[in-house]
Amino acid sequence: MENSEIIVGLDIGTTKIACLVGRKTEHGKIEILGYGKSESVGVTRGVVSNIEKTVASIRAAVEEAEQNSDVEIKVVNVGIAGQHIKSLQHRGLRTRDNLDDEICRDDIDALVNDMYKLVMLPGEQIIHVLPQEYTVDNEQGIRDPIGMSGIRLEANFHIITGQMAAARNIYKCVARAGLKVDQLILEPLASSEAVLSAEEKEAGVALVDIGGGTTDIAIFQDGIIRHTAVIPFGGNVITEDIKLGCTIMQNQAEQLKRKFGSALAIEMKDSEIVCIPGLRGRDPKEISLKNLASIIQARMEEIVEHVYYEIRSSGLEKQLIGGIVITGGGSQLRHITQLFEYVTGMDCRIGYPNEHVAKAPNKELISPLFATGVGLVIKGYENGTSSPQEMENAGTTQRAADERKGMKKFLNAVRDWFENEEE
Repeated sequence: MENSEIIVGLDIGTTKIACLVGRKTEHGKIEILGYGKSESVGVTRGVVSNIEKTVASIRAAVEEAEQNSDVEIKVVNVGIAGQHIKSLQHRGLRTRDNLDDEICRDDIDALVNDMYKLVMLPGEQIIHVLPQEYTVDNEQGIRDPIGMSGIRLEANFHIITGQMAAARNIYKCVARAGLKVDQLILEPLASSEAVLSAEEKEAGVALVDIGGGTTDIAIFQDGIIRHTAVIPFGGNVITEDIKLGCTIMQNQAEQLKRKFGSALAIEMKDSEIVCIPGLRGRDPKEISLKNLASIIQARMEEIVEHVYYEIRSSGLEKQLIGGIVITGGGSQLRHITQLFEYVTGMDCRIGYPNEHVAKAPNKELISPLFATGVGLVIKGYENGTSSPQEMENAGTTQRAADERKGMKKFLNAVRDWFENEEE
């Protein structure tokens, strides 16, 4: 087994750090050879808050993955997320010299490169420049202008930015754990690869990835990503509300949420009671599951309202035929699809990363909890191709190549900074 054909995804989340080792089968699906999972104790809302603790958690997850897969891990594809990730729309224009020459790849590249020159706020840098559609001499709605004739070439771009400091801290943690970063990949894009079909992206769909610290949103339409957003709320705020509302310990609140939690209080009976052991010498505490669901529903409705606001802000609310797909650990809450449908009035389903997985060591891996990890492995293959022939064989579109180019620029900037600091 050659290491060159093996891809490793490292999902550094707020509640867990997951390391997945996979390779592509002859049918183009992903076979998961092994995985490791550790508690994330140094990450807050998707951003590293303690270097040493994060390094220890990464090492624990990677060592477990190495033992399970029998593969020595040296290079990883790392997910980047957090509330510092922002997006904006911008329009670019290029006036060509000669009407007789066809529009070529160089014209598109020049237009994309101009976007990287936009002035950002201090500390921010562009991660992705994603072309939406082109206009050639006032002819709008062109998906691929290469080969056309025209003087005035315009394009709408979806630009994703992030804080360099946050990316540097992630890079530093991975490097100190003895690993090399091959690619930094935006987590909502990775999750979308794992749980969305090409038909859904074409029809229009909103992906909602509910993690521990943040909720990531990615909206697709006509096969193109149209809007991205990060909401600084996730499963952890629900746990915190249960802890305060029921006056119990944090770990007890987390267990209650996972085993008995529901996003709809109306679905629970008044008579259903769960008993929590008291602290030393104190009586056990009885908690009504209806009250528990009321606490969860109040916070969950707030998260859904934020999501719905972002969908409306994108201007695509009426065009999302595929509705909403929920994934991530937070999607495992009972009755969550009903709550989303009730608040938004849109169709909703849970996104499982099983469509692209041919084989997994156990069923846990095809739960929404590991959607980002599986997506990082898939993106590793998609973005790992370099020559035009390899791109064609892998089914990699030019948009994916542009996306990869942008991430490489961002990663190189982070790497240069790190190497200079080490010197």
